[in-house]
Amino acid sequence: MSTKVEKTVVVDVPLSTVYNQWTQFEEFPHFMNGVKSVTQLGDDRLEWVAEIGGVRRQWEARIVEQVPDSRVSWAATEGATNAGTVMFHAAGDGRTEVHLVLEYEPEGLVEKVGDKLNVVENQAEGDLERFKKFIEDEGYATGAWRGRVNEGAPVGTPGVEDAAASRGDDGKAGISGKAVAAGVAAAGLAAAGVAAAAKGKDSDDEDTQPATFEADAPAAPATPTVTPVAPEATVPGEVPADTPVDSTLTDPAVDADVDVDPTSGRIDDRPAGGSI
Repeated sequence: MSTKVEKTVVVDVPLSTVYNQWTQFEEFPHFMNGVKSVTQLGDDRLEWVAEIGGVRRQWEARIVEQVPDSRVSWAATEGATNAGTVMFHAAGDGRTEVHLVLEYEPEGLVEKVGDKLNVVENQAEGDLERFKKFIEDEGYATGAWRGRVNEGAPVGTPGVEDAAASRGDDGKAGISGKAVAAGVAAAGLAAAGVAAAAKGKDSDDEDTQPATFEADAPAAPATPTVTPVAPEATVPGEVPADTPVDSTLTDPAVDADVDVDPTSGRIDDRPAGGSI
């Protein structure tokens, strides 16, 4: 199933200047974010490399009609299936209307997800706006090709049926593994959003508890080994550490600064604050 995109932009530059700049296909990467490179293989053959929505695509296209100051029409001959026309019309007061018609077939999961999110449509609109800014800032074309292709036999606006030779790659042409991973991740996020919405709806009918995650229980600490310590020898005149202390020493009613006779061990029991 194909998708068609139509976008229009009005440029404040005369018709011939705008058309001349558009014919410089190899300049497209300067103002089209989705286009990585365009190689002119001949007057009517182009090789494109683009990356849109994280998907890198490569294809060859044939210009099926080109009329100066009027239109450029193309159709892919291999790779990504797409075709379309860019038309140019004088809009008065030195302005030009640029109208893009693009039809393409998304191939593979990643491109189909991007199609649902209007990625290509948004990219096309942004690229036209950047083209407008580019040519308006310059004020002149960086080059021109005034030749004609298929003169005298108008083909109208090509569609994907005109690019039938490019079908059959199933979205693989030119896709890098990194781009596929990024696209699949985006698709996964979209799917997760749908699942979350469904879960939220189910929770209206029943109470739910937030999910809890238990980490692995830490290993029980090893029981420390206690080595018996021999009691210290008592020095004569010292009171062993485990000897009960006279309660009067800790009685708050007794002066804390008591004197102990070092010879007899007698405690001076004079009242607190007494004079010597």
